[in-house]
Amino acid sequence: MTKVKVFEFNPFAENTYLVFDDSGECVIFDPGCYTFEERATLRNFIGENNLRPVRLINTHCHLDHVFGNSFVAQTWELGLEIHIGELPVLQRFSQVCQMYGIPFADAPPMPSRFIESGETVGFGNSRLKALFTPGHSPASLSFYCPDEGFVIAGDVLFYESIGRTDLPGGDMDTLLKSIREQLFTLPDATLVYPGHGPATTIRHEKEYNPFL
Repeated sequence: MTKVKVFEFNPFAENTYLVFDDSGECVIFDPGCYTFEERATLRNFIGENNLRPVRLINTHCHLDHVFGNSFVAQTWELGLEIHIGELPVLQRFSQVCQMYGIPFADAPPMPSRFIESGETVGFGNSRLKALFTPGHSPASLSFYCPDEGFVIAGDVLFYESIGRTDLPGGDMDTLLKSIREQLFTLPDATLVYPGHGPATTIRHEKEYNPFL
């Protein structure tokens, strides 16, 4: 059984996800751990549950989703995986930190490989499908687990809201197209784990999301 653990980290209240199964292997999605205490929280949960991180993946590369990349990469000797279209966003990390007035010493590592749309992301006994969902960022990916009926959606779709599109590489029409063609085609009962805020379902967003 594939399970999901969520941690709320950093000043942006970002959701970091740990996806794991009975094999003990796990994937860390969007580690936003900013402080020493937040990093310890992630490390302690992994240790206490005898988990073994085998992949580090960013849905997209806005600063609040990558604060912990360097920590995770160094602690568990993992290479970063993103869509190649997110590389320019990742490369602007230090500049954006300065723009927001956020002191941060550890620049995130560059990717070791790129994930393509439609690719199967495997670990342990689990398989997730990478869905190309740009619009909030240039090349955001969502990760769908058909066996357990959930999707890690990054900042594409929120509880009764959607990702902002006023950042570089954002586009409202593209975002709405991504949601309708990639996420709303999933089963209605699919649980949506967003990059901020509470989880929701595809059915709920079809019925109540004012943007859609």
